[in-house]
Amino acid sequence: MKNNGQSPFSVAGKLINTSFPLLNLLSYLFFFIFGLTFGIIFCFHYRSFSFNLQVTNGQFSIFTSQSILEQPPPPPPTAATFSSSTPAIKNASKTSSDMVRWEEFLQPPTVMHGMSDQELLWRASMAPRIQEFPFKRVPKVAFMFLTRGPVILAPLWEKFFKGHDGLYSVYVHSDPSFNGSEPESSVFHGRRIPSKEVQWGNVNMIEAERRLLANALLDFSNQHFVLLSESCIPLYNFSTVYSYLMKSTQNFVEAYDLPGPVGRGRYSHQMGPMIKLEQWRKGSQWFAMDRDLAIEVIADKNYFPVFQDYCNGSCYADEHYLPTFVSMKFGERNSNRTLTWVDWSRVWPHPAKFIRTDVTPEFLEKLRRGGSCEYNGKKTDVCFLFARKFTYNALDRLLRFAPQVMHFDR
Repeated sequence: MKNNGQSPFSVAGKLINTSFPLLNLLSYLFFFIFGLTFGIIFCFHYRSFSFNLQVTNGQFSIFTSQSILEQPPPPPPTAATFSSSTPAIKNASKTSSDMVRWEEFLQPPTVMHGMSDQELLWRASMAPRIQEFPFKRVPKVAFMFLTRGPVILAPLWEKFFKGHDGLYSVYVHSDPSFNGSEPESSVFHGRRIPSKEVQWGNVNMIEAERRLLANALLDFSNQHFVLLSESCIPLYNFSTVYSYLMKSTQNFVEAYDLPGPVGRGRYSHQMGPMIKLEQWRKGSQWFAMDRDLAIEVIADKNYFPVFQDYCNGSCYADEHYLPTFVSMKFGERNSNRTLTWVDWSRVWPHPAKFIRTDVTPEFLEKLRRGGSCEYNGKKTDVCFLFARKFTYNALDRLLRFAPQVMHFDR
């Protein structure tokens, strides 16, 4: 056979290509699978392996991760190694700084906010399960003023609060139409909360009280909560009031069962079975309570809606909701008395007002020591810490006699 200049091997190759097409295909497939398998194993074994082609002075050089791994380890980092311009370090510094300032979140710097009542009550109802505070906390008393306009006896309260910064908070719920302002030096400056209209004896008065409580609860340092009006005065100095509240083992919500038209006669049978007639109570709306009870009041979704639906008009929810609710659910920790003195002996349905000539040292001393009650299981003659209703024209005599009778701290 002629080979026409072709080698025997090339002739054999052609014979194989033409005679054994299946074998040729299998050979290619074998090499493909072998190469793929080898590549996968190689990649998994050297996952950090990479190479970069770099041109230096017209020459190609290859840098691989293997060459980096063979270099000696760098020295440990020091504070000088890092710069605040590095994004990661900036974030770390910011996080550390935020952690230092986290107490600011627990004590809102202003009482004005854009929350609805529903949002406010929800946020205020949060309570930590761990009793120990992870920060320095000085317990405060929240003095909550429910007013129509300004706190007319503010100068007297200024003297009362003077020298006790950090031990009290002030909150004012006034009519939304009131647009007056207080001097920047006043303890009442900037303490007005987002408010809504309130009618005397209406259930929206309880809504205002819950609104005050909720705003005060946003400050985790507030431990006791006192409801006052613009006509209220203190009967003792701040130190005495603070100690009396902080050491008390009970709350001060007046509650009693009163037969007749102004007691049980105001009960609506539509309130049953949630609230029964024998559970119906009456009392003063002016209360003092601790943080645990305050949270229960603003978080009440069972009994307060019943009052909203069925206690209107001559029912006077402000005289019945808290006495009934507290007696039903938390009576064992309630003293069943109020700390705010008032004179019901002259006029009904409103208590007596006190004008300038009524204010004498003897009269004020009588209010301070004019009765007997129980405090932490013992008898005491200090039963009232506050009194109402004092008019604006009595202010000058109150300011004159307060230092000598009430012993305001100097």
